[in-house]
Amino acid sequence: MLKNANPAEPLEPEQREALGHAVAKIVALGAQAGVSPDQMIVLLRSGLTVRELLDYVANQAANQSGEIA
Repeated sequence: MLKNANPAEPLEPEQREALGHAVAKIVALGAQAGVSPDQMIVLLRSGLTVRELLDYVANQAANQSGEIA
């Protein structure tokens, strides 16, 4: 978890790296699920939380593979 969650303060280099890895993983999962990064941005801007976005992408991935999430 990011220890410096205050958006007014810049991220430490290791925090920036961890955030970059997390975003890359989310984008990769989205690609597997057929959800583009632009679509994810639109969903977040429309009010979805990150947790809700992850649930949505996981459900889309499960639907693509025929599983029930």
